[in-house]
Amino acid sequence: MPDAPSDAVPPRNQGSGDGSTGIVQTLLEDDCTRLVLSGEIDVAMSDELTEAVAEAEKAGLPVKVDVRHVEFMDSAGIALLARLASHTPGRPLLIRPPDVVRFLLEATHIGDLVDVVEHDPAN
Repeated sequence: MPDAPSDAVPPRNQGSGDGSTGIVQTLLEDDCTRLVLSGEIDVAMSDELTEAVAEAEKAGLPVKVDVRHVEFMDSAGIALLARLASHTPGRPLLIRPPDVVRFLLEATHIGDLVDVVEHDPAN
């Protein structure tokens, strides 16, 4: 990934207490807002995820969500995607979702609200 733009929002780390960590980083690019999620995206990160949606909404740009490094996701992650789909322009673009994310997209039908790509359009 190229160097983060100067207006990148610092990553937020949230531990779940058992040594596992989830990270959400918001990058404001010229033509989109990019959210980078990794690790365990769960209810313990609700505040960080809500803030990321607020930043994306404020930017008013289409959203790309890089989820390739997500190891676990619960309803908090699905809620993030649903909020992005309803509060930002266009359909959120999910980059290389792992099986755990694909399963949730299908089971919750949130997959009907987002587009999925197998390569990072920035590369």
